[in-house]
Order: sequence, then structure tokens, then C-alpha cells
Amino acid sequence: MNVEAATKIILRPYVTEKTFALVENEQKICFLVEKESTKSQIIEAVKTLYNEDAVNIQTARTIYGKKAFVKFNSPDKARDLANKIGMM
Repeated sequence: MNVEAATKIILRPYVTEKTFALVENEQKICFLVEKESTKSQIIEAVKTLYNEDAVNIQTARTIYGKKAFVKFNSPDKARDLANKIGMM
């Protein structure tokens, strides 16, 4: 997957107090994603854009759009990525 396709799948990080706590407690980062994207496409887009491997993805459809909760191997990886994208 190229960067252009990945940026069409992952729209932006979704930051609230609750999602901020997910980074520390559950090694997860929440992203708003394209509503037609699949979990495998989201995993590939995270790898392309941020050079990190996702362990698990959970998605939810909300009034804000489709959210993807991306889980990483360790708290350090989630925290480092959150710093890199400007969440922390």
C-alpha cells in the first residue's frame, strides 16, 4: 500500500480524555477511518504511515464516523506513536 492510499483510509487520530487514557492503560490509539475500510486495510495503513505493527483492531461506527481502536504490542510503542502524531 502506498502513502496516498493509506491517508485515504486513516483520516486522523481521535483524541478525547477517554481515548487518551487508552494509550496508557490498554496500548491502544483511536483513529477516525474511512467508513468503507476493512480491518486488514487499517492494519496495512498503520504499517505504511507510522511504521508500526498493530496487534489487534476493533472498529465502531459512531455519529463522528467510523473509529478504529488499534492495539500495539507494548505501552512504549503506543506512547511513542502518540507522541509522534501529536496526541501527547
